[in-house]
Amino acid sequence: MGPDTTSNTDNEPPRHLPAKAPHIGVLLVNLGTPEATDYWSMRRYLKEFLSDRRVIETPRWLWWPLLNLVILTRRPGPKGRDYEGIWNKERDEGPLKTITRAQAEKLKARVAEGGPNLIVDWAMRYGKPSTPERIEALAREGCDRLLLVPLYPQYCAATTATACDQAFDALRKMRRQPILRVAAPWHDDAIYIEALAASVRAHLASLDFEPDMLIASFHGIPLAYFEKGDPYPDLCRETGRLLGEALLLPPEKFDLTFQSRFGRAEWMKPYTIDTMRELPRRGVKKIAIIAPGFTADCLETLEELAVENRNAFLEAGGEHFTYIPCLNDSEAGMDVIEAVVRRELKGWF
Repeated sequence: MGPDTTSNTDNEPPRHLPAKAPHIGVLLVNLGTPEATDYWSMRRYLKEFLSDRRVIETPRWLWWPLLNLVILTRRPGPKGRDYEGIWNKERDEGPLKTITRAQAEKLKARVAEGGPNLIVDWAMRYGKPSTPERIEALAREGCDRLLLVPLYPQYCAATTATACDQAFDALRKMRRQPILRVAAPWHDDAIYIEALAASVRAHLASLDFEPDMLIASFHGIPLAYFEKGDPYPDLCRETGRLLGEALLLPPEKFDLTFQSRFGRAEWMKPYTIDTMRELPRRGVKKIAIIAPGFTADCLETLEELAVENRNAFLEAGGEHFTYIPCLNDSEAGMDVIEAVVRRELKGWF
């Protein structure tokens, strides 16, 4: 047997094995996606998501039986069919996972001058790869500083805060914690606003019709969450105001709505789906819709907006509908993520 390098000999203090050279970790975190579209995969994903107290604030005594006896019995099947329509069959994964991975890989190439001491990784709040798993992996690589980047331009307790909660829980279990920074939201960042505006201009230039109106649709939250102090709706409105100004759109040519309502409680209004049904009655027959709050296309954009809301608009008498894709891992989208990361790494990198 070789010598015990950690033993206490000659009255010397005990020594740890040599540590790896210190690194900086950058962890991009997005919402999540099921591992497959079958009933049980969807059920596991929905249970993790809908059990989050940041997402559902209903008292547990009321929510638990509703979730486990009703929602998790009925919703996995229909939701699985929705995911099947947008599924990346080549990689056998949801598009959110495909795009988030690509964003991390492209960010790594863009900040390569940081050398091997800068490690870029990605994770999901719900599903795999999990945030705790990737934080632990970065720690094993010797990261003594960690930048967490929740991929949400507008802060919301149900997205940004819960991503942080999970990271904090992972760190709470570690004896040797990396120093943590969390990227601030970028809802009003000039690079982000211009990237959105450029994507609108490019998309509209490719059409054979001119929209009567541009709709910016954001994921909604219950009105009660806003009344308790969540700033998210105000940040969405600020993004919408800046985007409208960048595009020089008069008020009658631009509107902001909230989508993805769940349950019976009142959510932030106006609802996107109701707006789709009302616009044709107001003489608005041609529209373009964009989802500025999403950094990557997912079920809420590719199925809910581009299919469900499109059908609602056309069935109500609309004539032309176009969905403008998220920034995703496009050059402009990566410019935004890179700018956020470089801003937050100042003093470290």
